[in-house]
Amino acid sequence: MKGMGPTMEMAPAPAPPTTGKAASASAPHMPMMHVSFFWGDRAVVLFPGWPGARGAGAYLLCLLFVLALAALTEALAAASRRGAGAGAGAGAGRVPASSAALLTAAHAARMGTAYLVMLAVMSFNGGVLLVAVAGHALGFLLARSRVQRRRRP
Repeated sequence: MKGMGPTMEMAPAPAPPTTGKAASASAPHMPMMHVSFFWGDRAVVLFPGWPGARGAGAYLLCLLFVLALAALTEALAAASRRGAGAGAGAGAGRVPASSAALLTAAHAARMGTAYLVMLAVMSFNGGVLLVAVAGHALGFLLARSRVQRRRRP
């Protein structure tokens, strides 16, 4: 518009780097990172290139691994609760050092598996999310629900 004073033009965008870390991050061979959930068997879960483009068999193996990891998380939670409950009745809130070390190891393993499940879900693959939830449900059912098992005579 005429008469509005000096015009200011935007500077041109800088050229992409050709060397260094920034160049390697924009290289065409890098897999695309999703920021919303997607469906498909070409996900990268936990490790670079795994299962990746290896096909449906590798993807199913990945899903089974995440399911087992989530179920193990629930089993470790149940084990640490049972261990803490057994030690609580022994006296004035004190447990032997060996029991405390075992409970600490169970807690550390549970937290490690829980973080691995969280990182797997952060692949934003819908199948991984579903099997993570199913694994937690299965682990809860087997380890922490109070379903009575039938006893055979």
